[in-house]
Amino acid sequence: MAGKESDNGAAANCVAIIFGVTGLVGREIARRLISKNKWKVYGVARRSESFPILSPSYRFISCDLLNPNETEKKLSVAQDVTHMFWVTWTSEFPLDSRECCEQNEAMMSNALNVILAKSKALKHVSLQTGMKHYLSLRGPFDDVKEESIYDETCPRAGEGFNFYYVLEDLLKKRLAGKVAWSVLRPGLLMGSSGKTLYNIMGCLAIYGAICRHLNLPFVFGGTRECWEEVCIDGSDARLVAEQHIWAATDDEISSTDGQAFNAINGPSFTWKEIWPDLGKKFGAEVPEEMFSDDFWFAKAMSDKKKVWQEIVVREGLLHTEMEDLANWEFLDILFRCPMKMLGSRAKADRLGFTMRFNTLESILYWVDSMREEKIIPF
Repeated sequence: MAGKESDNGAAANCVAIIFGVTGLVGREIARRLISKNKWKVYGVARRSESFPILSPSYRFISCDLLNPNETEKKLSVAQDVTHMFWVTWTSEFPLDSRECCEQNEAMMSNALNVILAKSKALKHVSLQTGMKHYLSLRGPFDDVKEESIYDETCPRAGEGFNFYYVLEDLLKKRLAGKVAWSVLRPGLLMGSSGKTLYNIMGCLAIYGAICRHLNLPFVFGGTRECWEEVCIDGSDARLVAEQHIWAATDDEISSTDGQAFNAINGPSFTWKEIWPDLGKKFGAEVPEEMFSDDFWFAKAMSDKKKVWQEIVVREGLLHTEMEDLANWEFLDILFRCPMKMLGSRAKADRLGFTMRFNTLESILYWVDSMREEKIIPF
């Protein structure tokens, strides 16, 4: 299904700068803007692009945003920017730590110093955070209601450090009611990237490939609740990218006070419902009993790095290390999460954003995409 696209803010002189262009959503934003034939796009990332975007209206900038001098030098070319998309973060320090907040604030602050000084036509800044805006993963979990569906009016989660809040507050302070801004909060992101820390697609695809290669059963390791109940929302990278563009270019919803939107697929899902189809997609053995509460991915995959390299060589895949695509500790946490992270998309629906995805179809689409890019085997 298509999203409602507005041309209100999308004139021929629209120029985007995307921070985190090599990530799951950043690359999709770039692709979609370029396809609209009225955008010039700068893509910024620290590492080079695994899959360079080839277009006369696109320019890639390699930049370490933690270095203020390098940031000023590299971004000085982007003097015509009208729309800024922030879909990046640094993970050097643990989430919910003071250091993580400080580094992510420094990155955005360095970028804003240049963009606000150089780009006099800036109209909108779009920030991406996530559903962890509503919940602290440090607990306590006793106060979390099982039936909670979080909407954009829900308060921030307790005390402690959360760089999502730091970035929102920084935008509010630096834009000072003069530039419109929005924040998007996706759930479990599904897309294709050669290196993303929390990459559910990379985890599932490598696990499936190894299961097929070694004739291992494609089992689900986690809690019974995470297996049988609706616990998290899926967010297709295509949908999140389109919603970024929608929020940034529709003057009817744009606001200098800031607009927050949950960015989720829509229909709910359980892993129990879709796990057999995933196993079949990967060509792995799907056992009659797929659930196992004592199976831990980090332990089971700890000695499989050489197996993945064998698959890469045999199938002629893009060279990747297993840890580039798969984060087994993340998968174990996801499948044993003690609370549900579910959001409402009623606000976006009410304001006219219509794109929706079935999460199983999202996963299958991205498997095919990763196969076409030779990241994973057919």
